[in-house]
Amino acid sequence: MGLFAPIGSYVETLVHPTAQGDVLAAARHRAFIAPRLLGSIIALASFPVYLLIRGTPGLVELLVFVWLIAPILIAYFLSRTGRYESAHVLSSLALAGLVTAVAAATGGLASFATIWLIIVPFEAALSASRRVVAIATISALCAAGLLVLLGRYQLVPQPSPGVPPAFGALGIVSAALYAAALALSAEALARTSVWLLSAEEDRYRLLARNITDVITRHGRDGAVLFASPAAEALLGARVTELYGHGLFERIHVADRPAYLTAIGDAAALGETSSVEFRARRDVADANGRSAVEYIWIEMCCRPLKLANAEPGVAEGGEVVAVLRHVTERKRRQQALLEAHAQAERANAAKGRFLATMSHELRTPLSAIIGFSDMLVKEDELMLDAKRRCDYAAVINESGRHLLSVVNSILDMSRIETDNFEITPEPFAPAQAITSCCKLLTLRASEAGVRLEQIVPADLPTISADKRAFNQILINLLSNAIRFSDRGGIVRVSARAEAAAVTFMVEDNGIGINEADLACIGEPYFQAAAGYERRHGGTGLGLSIVKGLVRLHGGNLAIRSRLGEGTRVTVRLPLNCEQTRRPKRFAAHAGGRVVSYLPNTAMTAAPNPASGRDAVGYCNDVAVKKSA
Repeated sequence: MGLFAPIGSYVETLVHPTAQGDVLAAARHRAFIAPRLLGSIIALASFPVYLLIRGTPGLVELLVFVWLIAPILIAYFLSRTGRYESAHVLSSLALAGLVTAVAAATGGLASFATIWLIIVPFEAALSASRRVVAIATISALCAAGLLVLLGRYQLVPQPSPGVPPAFGALGIVSAALYAAALALSAEALARTSVWLLSAEEDRYRLLARNITDVITRHGRDGAVLFASPAAEALLGARVTELYGHGLFERIHVADRPAYLTAIGDAAALGETSSVEFRARRDVADANGRSAVEYIWIEMCCRPLKLANAEPGVAEGGEVVAVLRHVTERKRRQQALLEAHAQAERANAAKGRFLATMSHELRTPLSAIIGFSDMLVKEDELMLDAKRRCDYAAVINESGRHLLSVVNSILDMSRIETDNFEITPEPFAPAQAITSCCKLLTLRASEAGVRLEQIVPADLPTISADKRAFNQILINLLSNAIRFSDRGGIVRVSARAEAAAVTFMVEDNGIGINEADLACIGEPYFQAAAGYERRHGGTGLGLSIVKGLVRLHGGNLAIRSRLGEGTRVTVRLPLNCEQTRRPKRFAAHAGGRVVSYLPNTAMTAAPNPASGRDAVGYCNDVAVKKSA
């Protein structure tokens, strides 16, 4: 080993730089350079010994020893240029030329050297190039044909009867030994190829087992032909279960068209495509029982093109895809969308607040300032006692209205921050409803609206905040009166249920537009709000009602038809201490985020063809609209 180590190092330096980065290419260069270089040098070094034994060489011997320079030159050519196939072609041509020359000088086809023509294609086979093998085969056939022609026209010497049979044996033995050397070189190259293939497979297998992304191979119809082991961790199923249409069956029904479209586009158009879909994942719950959940997966598809395939061959064929778990990213995106929507709602609420308060605050303040200035100048204006009393009444009314607006804002702020405390106490709801109706009788009469009351006297006693109960009812009755035309009717009714009391306030007024119905109950929102404020108000009444109902653990539903009126139904438990829910939480429903209360019914809108009222919910407020 110590003797051949320097030789191996020297041969390694002769490998062209373009082949040093490829293990197989470098091995082929070494297999080509080493035997030709070493064989020729050893043969040339033995030439003096041959002269001592043989004496003066003949023409054939001299031709052979001169030819030994050719392999050295060809090896140097490969070392300098790196043109592996060209070097093999030169070697085949040189060998064919030598054999032809020797055979022509020693008897033509009958020469002991003609058997070497068979070696020419075998040597070219080491190049692993069909073109080189074809050139070598043609050169060997041409050499044989040339020898036939030379023999036919008697241009070659006849074999001498005195030539010993050992020359024929020498030709066969030498050709066999050279063929054996070629076989050993081919075996070494094959062994190197197998080792490289095994190492490459081990490397890709290691990557496939440790990478978190899933690599899949699909047919044009989406059928899975291969899936990496990471699929077991991603989907909780064995890889074999995903083959065929196993993966397709796990995809959410609504996302299957997008999945097939992405694979079809990559296969047919030869372009990279991506898609996100939900897939069923098998998991185990806390008790160890099997359960199912849906996760979000991002799939990037591209057409499968083999390294040795001709351009366009793989187009329209198979597809390779990378699947990645993106559920957490989707949650973050959804959170960002929700935060953005919340910010937009807050911004819209701020705009509504400024627009509403600019009217609700400036109007009474203007009245207070204007009439108080007139009272200050009563001597100049010569105001009598009745006029002063009227002005003072206007100032008092405006101040009370301003105080009501401020109280509404403060109440809404405390409700939104969960700082509104209720004090439950038992009371009779029938008496409370009657008292509220009496308070608003005068306002209804001034508006030309008839106020009706249908309340059974045997309503059960409830435990709730009486002040909040009165505020709920007064706000609802005030809204009903405000949005009713003269000659309209506002009716309040109540009934007892199993563990709750339900009361309704309905009118035959202007109703609510379908586009505004979903936003009813949001702070400072007024239906059909604009520059023409036909009806006053801060837009906080129903928001306060909604918050107070929530604090009592009840439900509030709104049913309305434009031009036909509105019905508001409030359901309060008999004992709010047992059922009230002071905290809100968020959920995703119907493609938008709404805040709602536990156990609050959320029903989808019926088919418009049914002709019935539709029901929707905004936060914990149920709203019904005309279908």
